[in-house]
Amino acid sequence: MATSPLVLGPMVRYVDESSASVWVETRSAARVSIRAGARDWAARTFAVHGHHYALVELDGLEAGTVTPYAVDIDGSQVWPDPSSGFPPSMIATLATGKPLRMAYGSCRTSVPHDASGNRTHGVDSLRAYALRMAAGGDVRWPDLVAFVGDQVYADLTSEQMQEFIRARRDIEEPPGEELKDYEEYAQLYYLAWSDPANRWLLSTLPSAMIFDDHDIRDDWNTSLSWKKKMEATTWWHERIVAGLASYWVYQHLGNLSPRERAEDAVWQRIVRHEGGDEIDVGTELDSFAERADQDPKSYRWSYCRDFGDTRLIVVDSRAARDLAPERRALVDADEMAWLDGQMRGGFRHLLVATSLPFLLPMGLHYVESWDEAVSEGAWGKRAARAGEKLRQMLDLEHWGAFQASFREMAAMASEVADGKRGPAPETITFLSGDVHYSYVAEVERATGSRIVQAVCSPVRNPLPRFMRSFAAIMSYGLAAPVGALVARSAKVQDPPFHWSGVKGPWFQNNLACLEVVPDGLNLWWQTGVVNGGDHLHPRLELVASLTLAPRGTEDPSQGHRRPK
Repeated sequence: MATSPLVLGPMVRYVDESSASVWVETRSAARVSIRAGARDWAARTFAVHGHHYALVELDGLEAGTVTPYAVDIDGSQVWPDPSSGFPPSMIATLATGKPLRMAYGSCRTSVPHDASGNRTHGVDSLRAYALRMAAGGDVRWPDLVAFVGDQVYADLTSEQMQEFIRARRDIEEPPGEELKDYEEYAQLYYLAWSDPANRWLLSTLPSAMIFDDHDIRDDWNTSLSWKKKMEATTWWHERIVAGLASYWVYQHLGNLSPRERAEDAVWQRIVRHEGGDEIDVGTELDSFAERADQDPKSYRWSYCRDFGDTRLIVVDSRAARDLAPERRALVDADEMAWLDGQMRGGFRHLLVATSLPFLLPMGLHYVESWDEAVSEGAWGKRAARAGEKLRQMLDLEHWGAFQASFREMAAMASEVADGKRGPAPETITFLSGDVHYSYVAEVERATGSRIVQAVCSPVRNPLPRFMRSFAAIMSYGLAAPVGALVARSAKVQDPPFHWSGVKGPWFQNNLACLEVVPDGLNLWWQTGVVNGGDHLHPRLELVASLTLAPRGTEDPSQGHRRPK
């Protein structure tokens, strides 16, 4: 069988009412065409370290249309594969004024979908969702799927990835089983996105992405101490450069709107290249990635999109950190100023996608705020060293561990909820992942917008059973008052508001969905379940659902939520 010139993709990325972008990786330099309806659009590939990519920009589309498409490479059709058994791939433009419907989740490992892989990592909920979509029936497709962190694991590699590493270097030498360079990142993305079911889903559903730590390394930028330790190694520089360069190619480029692409220096270098030959931007992309790591202000990974009466803000809570002790912040001053400009009313729903939960279970929030204070010297130098070790060992690095940033975000969210930044929305909902369990929490407020945290994690990488009890304890009972006492012992101020759990935690692999409906905001979580030992064809099962109704319209018999 001949090797296909298409390595990976196609992936439908940014889509609006009149334009779309389709990303591919090819085996060699080529001209890539997208045929949809009676039109076609084309682009030359660009090269990065021996790999070849194209982002084909489709314009002049009609709003609210769903059109099958095909991919040609150098004049020959390479997609769809008629023998795949999947429906045709589609480009679905947004319909003006249509209420948003989207899926989201985080933390997905790339291991085989057989009995062994499902035993160690559970059923891939994204793949189960793809199979349900492909089967047709009453499933209404989302307008968007948002991946909110840990799309790949560069530090916890699978057996397949380790085989690839062993074939090219001594795996006993640093960084060992972790990724070393761009070539290994390219293989990791291939393993993540090449399964036929997931590949078909990504060829049809527009996607938006943001990194978290494992896309680079566990605890990425958790503290200045961590950063200095990494920079002292012989391999970190190559790793961070490759990680950010490959993230730009595989994930971030497709996040950008046509206007944002027009302002992106690397992309403009590609599209302005004259002549029929392929441009190689590997060296330029490496320099860009190095600069983005050393000077976070030089590039913004966050972005914002409006879907009719719903705004989605996607926040970089990793690369944009300021780790200087006197300015320690989850997002630096420039990023916070940008975020301040996006946190506005005038929308029915305001969605804030941040890979790290803004509202942790309150007991854990207090522990993180206490540890930050101790690590920064509240109890002296010896305790600070112990606090730093605890911070890295237990991943105490969420918004609660950056109290200045937490309070700034809380103030912005409260001002939006109180109508001080334009008409108050019905809900301000933080969409997050990272913690490997899913839950819903809500700020205790009597008036204004509802402020809610909705976590979906993992898509496929369940929390070990011995750690689930700790997560459950932190979610209930005496954890919050005990945690508050601990935090006050380090002179940490109480949070500006209190919150409590609404539903969860759930520890299954999940993919969450939300939909704007007349009654409010519907949310539901789904997991994949194996039937009769058929690991390749799991069914999709509902885990939980709720509707966030506007304040004042709740069903009194259900407390502060109306059942779906």
